[in-house]
Amino acid sequence: LFIKNIMRWFSLILIIQSLFLSFCASAQPVPVIGLDDLETRLENGADTTFVVNFWATWCRPCVKELPYFEALEKDNQGKSFKVLLVSLDFASQLKSKVIPFVEEKALISEVVLMDEERANEWIPRVSEKWSGALPATLFVNAQKKTRHFHEGSFKDGELEAKLSELGL
Repeated sequence: LFIKNIMRWFSLILIIQSLFLSFCASAQPVPVIGLDDLETRLENGADTTFVVNFWATWCRPCVKELPYFEALEKDNQGKSFKVLLVSLDFASQLKSKVIPFVEEKALISEVVLMDEERANEWIPRVSEKWSGALPATLFVNAQKKTRHFHEGSFKDGELEAKLSELGL
């Protein structure tokens, strides 16, 4: 009877482990991109409105506002709308910090890690108004020729208000 109970527990543990591993295997990939890749995607987005949030795992205001971007993505599924979360963590921290963070928070928005070395060259390409501080958000719709930059964090409801103000 004792051995039978141990075998049942062992079987249960194997099932739980299998479910856990299949869940982890289905976590979204986080590709490493450059600014040129991002710009190409935004330019070729047809009538898609992109909300591009530049953030990092170590940035408290960034992490605090992530639920607002997640809600925006969820509320606009099935529309020509895309929230893109661009991590500015070091590429060497992709596996140790970024992917575990994405999994822990169960982010539904697409996450990419941007690997660019010369910040003083690529930051002004995103926006001349950007000091380099995080968080920062870019609103883009190529067809409507809309490109608006916002430096700083958002509070609940402010993202929707900004999109409405921009006519997006």
